This record gives sequence, structure tokens and C-alpha cells, in this order.
Amino acid sequence: MKKFLITWAMLQCLAFSAQTQETRALYVKGNALFLPAGMLNVGAEYQIADKYTLQGEVFVSPWKSFGGHEMQVYMLGFQGRYYFSEAFRKFYVGADISSARFIMQKFNYWNDNIYYIHGTNIPTDHINSNLYQKGYAFMLGAVAGYQWKLNDRWNIDLYLTAGMIQSIYKGYDRTNGERYDIDVRRWDKSGEILPYRGGVMISYKL
Repeated sequence: MKKFLITWAMLQCLAFSAQTQETRALYVKGNALFLPAGMLNVGAEYQIADKYTLQGEVFVSPWKSFGGHEMQVYMLGFQGRYYFSEAFRKFYVGADISSARFIMQKFNYWNDNIYYIHGTNIPTDHINSNLYQKGYAFMLGAVAGYQWKLNDRWNIDLYLTAGMIQSIYKGYDRTNGERYDIDVRRWDKSGEILPYRGGVMISYKL
């Protein structure tokens, strides 16, 4: 009986170890969509249960000028994902929290219109296309996507993340390096609901 109990306990330990190893699957990944543009987006996705994973992600756009626009973005994000089938397979949804440091020209400044003082009809001496922003952003949103299994090691992960973006920044005119804001002592603030990350991740199981 004693030998039987010892054998049974060892088999249970081996089964638990195998299950744990299976549960702890880890994929490293890179975004194929941004790489041709010289932007780096890499991450790691870790399985914590049959249908749940956690993902950490870094996005870096190092461009001081991209198509004539400032485009430096350094973003760090974390996601919790729920898969309807099983982890790393087919459709999933989840929640995302991210933060970013940016030096960029907002999209609504991609024109040669006269800059008006925010919230007024008062024109200034500034032209929109000469203006850019330096600041920080906090993002809270939802992610949805789909993963295809290519083989035992490789996956393709197509996803989109969207939600609330809250930013604080200071605005500058690149022609003279001066602030274009009325009160240069304060940070400007903005809030939008927009897509803020997504792409096609090529994933490899470690």
C-alpha cells in the first residue's frame, strides 16, 4: 500500500507539472505592419489559464521627422486577454492599459491654416503645419483580435486596440522653438476616444 501511495503521488506530481508547463506557454512577438516604416513594436504573451493570457508590449517610433511631421512615440502597454476557444487560438477580447511619451505633430495640424487660440475665434501669427507637441499620454481601452496557428511554434496575431486617450502636452513652433500656447507655464490637455495600437504580430513560442 505504501508503494502504491508513493507511486500515485509521483504520478500526480508529474501530471501537475505537465499541466503547469502547458498553462505557462509564452510567445514572443513582433509587429510586421510597422517594421517596414522603421517603427519597433514587440511584446510577449504569457498564458495564465486555459483561456486567459497577459501581454506586455513596447512600441517605439524614433522619427524626429516622418513625412515632414514629428513622430517620436515611446509607448508601454499591458493587456489581459480572454480567448473564446483556447489560449493563443482564434477570437479573443480583452482590456488594455498603456502610457506614452511623445514628441509629435497631431493629425489636425497637418495643414497650412492659421492657428486659432483654442476655444476661440482669435487668430494668431502661427501656421498649423509649423506646430508640434511634446507630452505624455495615458490610455485605457479594449482589444479584440484573432490568432492563427501556423505550426507548433508560430502564430499570426491580428488585433486592434481602441479607447480613451488622455494627454498632457506643451506646444511649440518649430520655426523659432517657442511655445505657441497662451499660458506657457501650463500644460495643455486633450482627451479623445480613438484606436491607438494594432497590427499583425508574428508570434514565436518559446
